[in-house]
Amino acid sequence: MNNVCKPSSERLQVNTTSFQKKTRSKLISIPGTRPSVQNGQLLVSTGVTSLDYLLGGGLAVGTVLLIEEDRYDSYSRMILKYFLAEGVVCRHELFVATAQESPDDILQELPAPILDDVAVAKPVEQPRLSGEPQDSLDAMKIAWRYQNLPKVQSALASSSRFGHYYDVSKTMEEEIRQAATFHRFYLPDHVTPSSEAHRVESYSALLKSLQEVIQREGFDLATPMSKSRNILRVGLHSLGSALWGDDLCCHDKPSNSHALTTFLYGLRALLRSSLSVAVVTLPSHLIQDRALMGSITRLCDNAIALESFKGSERETNPLYKDYHGLLYVRQVPHLNCLASQLPDHKDLAFKLKRKQFSIERLHLPPDLSETVSRVSRGELAGVASACGSSASGNKNLDF
Repeated sequence: MNNVCKPSSERLQVNTTSFQKKTRSKLISIPGTRPSVQNGQLLVSTGVTSLDYLLGGGLAVGTVLLIEEDRYDSYSRMILKYFLAEGVVCRHELFVATAQESPDDILQELPAPILDDVAVAKPVEQPRLSGEPQDSLDAMKIAWRYQNLPKVQSALASSSRFGHYYDVSKTMEEEIRQAATFHRFYLPDHVTPSSEAHRVESYSALLKSLQEVIQREGFDLATPMSKSRNILRVGLHSLGSALWGDDLCCHDKPSNSHALTTFLYGLRALLRSSLSVAVVTLPSHLIQDRALMGSITRLCDNAIALESFKGSERETNPLYKDYHGLLYVRQVPHLNCLASQLPDHKDLAFKLKRKQFSIERLHLPPDLSETVSRVSRGELAGVASACGSSASGNKNLDF
């Protein structure tokens, strides 16, 4: 009672404490990124909305995504081009490394972005009825093939759109590509494939070139921030193949099996201390040593595998007429947490529509749930057809 009767200035002195309200540290704001709702990690989009959903909202900056190639390297190459195209649209810098073809060949095949004024229709204004709700009128303004996109974003606990959409039937305009900054690594320009140490030199030259770009362009977090920050997107095509001078795909017991694993170890350490994110494709179906393949997977943060129906008996099977292959989530990252956020579904398929690449979820009978889970973990082989043939329906993750 005595305290209440005192003037306000005296009451403030009495109630003053040393406790202060805890405030969140300010996150780095970079175009084309957003913080994860799960662990606060800075994320970028892969360019494929459904793949972002499977990976927990997108690719975390400083991590590596491993894509186990399909047998003809058709769809893994397409996901890589989606990843690079998203970087061009977001004004991120790109680092592209190849061994067989020039990096410019991949850059010229990037899909064309679907702009907002194309994705959203502009209907003629109609007189509004007094009893018609506003929600139904707003829904009519969206093109029919994009009506389900907000449902995917709501599953990520975000109402704002993340990433862009692309038309694979068209290539990106040259004016858009020229606005981006590219860093190229073409193996024949750096290493002569005549020496016995070609496989070691190729990965060493690649890691050195990437390190120089990160330090020179200011992506290293240790350097003082003299200008606005940006993201470096790294695309490494078909590592581990004979084109890189590696014998992982040629022998059951390769003579220098640690060359690729050493490179991946250095790559992940380099990305951890920089504003960079990498996508690596690998012909895992040619690697006979499964223990070595397991080590390669563990050295990456994210890992998915693509199994194409092309060239197999399932290509003509009517049960698979709506799909072009199966997708398995091998590994998800453990970032700022004790346990990773596993996807709530593991029976996945993909298809290439006329204009877009999409990933879909299959609804399997309960008795096949455990089998599909073991297939996705790589414990079983050759049972994917049995699982897929029993599929009773599907649900699109993006359109």
